[in-house]
Amino acid sequence: MFPAKLALSTLKRIHHGACYRCLSTCFVQKEGIKAGDGPHSDSRVWKRKPKNQSAIWSSIRLLETQQNGRRPFSLSAATIVNSAPVHVQPYLRLMRLDKPIGTWLLYLPCTWSIALAANPGCFPDLGMLTLFGTGALLMRGAGCTINDMWDKDFDKKVSRTASRPIASGEISQMQALVFLGGQLSLALGVLLCLNYYSIALGAASLSLVITYPLMKRFTYWPQFVLGLTFNWGALLGWSAIKGSCDWSVCLPLYFSGVMWTLVYDTIYAHQDKEDDIKVGVKSTALRFQEQTKPWLSGFAVAMMSGLVIAGVNAEQTLPYYAVLTGVALHLTHQIYTLDINKTEDCWKKFVSNRNLGLLLFLGIVAGNLWKE
Repeated sequence: MFPAKLALSTLKRIHHGACYRCLSTCFVQKEGIKAGDGPHSDSRVWKRKPKNQSAIWSSIRLLETQQNGRRPFSLSAATIVNSAPVHVQPYLRLMRLDKPIGTWLLYLPCTWSIALAANPGCFPDLGMLTLFGTGALLMRGAGCTINDMWDKDFDKKVSRTASRPIASGEISQMQALVFLGGQLSLALGVLLCLNYYSIALGAASLSLVITYPLMKRFTYWPQFVLGLTFNWGALLGWSAIKGSCDWSVCLPLYFSGVMWTLVYDTIYAHQDKEDDIKVGVKSTALRFQEQTKPWLSGFAVAMMSGLVIAGVNAEQTLPYYAVLTGVALHLTHQIYTLDINKTEDCWKKFVSNRNLGLLLFLGIVAGNLWKE
């Protein structure tokens, strides 16, 4: 059992960034070759690397199964991706199916808008929520594919992104382009299920989806452009229900979403600021630096103001405003306790925004059910 545990430990260290020498040592010992015969006797062996991350994960899963007798049951997104056929996994990772937080952040503004547009005393349209959820999954995947196609050379230089399928060579640019075409075709099928106004409105967002990944090359405000892109659903959800936008509700809601994105994606960008400096790309994290918290506080105040205006114009009721208080407290705690120099804390605060978005959605639903 000891060799299996050693190999499993070694493989896990490799996947999390440890050197490949550990794996080579494991192979050498198994084959009966002495690694210490001379300074250059194993130089060829040290260069032997697994071809891709999928191969590493397959080996880890195999060894875990051998050790434990069965594979642990889990329904996490990462586990589902790692359980897929090996040749499919790079495409699932390209669309970030193993990291669903981005899909949530794209989807939640859609749910707010759909819920606000529901008839008084009624729950939001479940069919429309499902349709927009499918669209969010596809469009987030398409956006990640476009991003990785644009950033292939940048990603190779950054340890956190070097294992991405295009940067690592698992997927070629042509394969990614074909895959992108498939995702956009499916997303178009979802869009065509909506009314004509919404189809035109949805199509108008495609230019943002394509150009956003380029913005970090030219401006310190790519997070603002991401906000314009990720919160398009705040307009589209209402129009899908009502047939057109009520701008007195939709614009304040859209504005609030953009401010929200500036909060959470600036926090996210602080994880990469050192690598961003090395490769020469820009972000609000680099723009704000030690003044990040005052900026985020301003964005949070602007977000809450927009939500109040949207609620007033949508004739929202007491439960909505009670939940807004909880949203404000969540933002306050998030910003006040943030440590911009700790990657783990930045990630924790970033992913907590899913709960914030869900809380707001529930507040809108409750406020709508309160109406007579």
